[in-house]
Amino acid sequence: MKNKILYLHGFLSSPNSVKAQQTKAYLTQHYPELGIVMPQLPNDPAVVKKELTDILVEHKNELIGVVGSSLGGYFAAWCSYQLNLPAVLINPAAYPYILLEDYFGEHVHPYTQETFVVTPDFNNELKSFEVPLVPVLPLWVLVQTADETLNYQDAVNKYKGCRFTIEEGGDHAFQQYERFLPDIVEYFTRRLDKIS
Repeated sequence: MKNKILYLHGFLSSPNSVKAQQTKAYLTQHYPELGIVMPQLPNDPAVVKKELTDILVEHKNELIGVVGSSLGGYFAAWCSYQLNLPAVLINPAAYPYILLEDYFGEHVHPYTQETFVVTPDFNNELKSFEVPLVPVLPLWVLVQTADETLNYQDAVNKYKGCRFTIEEGGDHAFQQYERFLPDIVEYFTRRLDKIS
């Protein structure tokens, strides 16, 4: 059985995004014994929940951690809650159902070219990913204060009590994310060592 890390991309992103590919390349080079699961998340939150549930069931005994960026960070916290998995949230969308009120209407996904519509129902489905007792979850939250898409303070307030790294400057993409990959893997494997 090969231990695995789950990587969840953000809104209008993909497993081909820079951070996803940096994560994959780092694991391939330095931790070939670890696998990575990188789904292309659907554009419908209800379908996302079904797909993530299926992934958590299929890989329940193999997953050692979850990395999520932006909206993927919001989903990663939900995955953490389901299996008590450690998760690293990168510039997470704390309340995406509020943020996406500004995105009502039709969109074309830049990676998949699929057309979808953000509606109030879409946002209500996103609300269903909220989790209780956030401070007791094994979360590590990384934010950069010059995020042009999200107010980093929302994440600071929501995930109060969790492990935090706050960097001045940067942007929503989280500049130089790859610096943290050794510590991220160590965060997951150290906790695994404590359990075994």
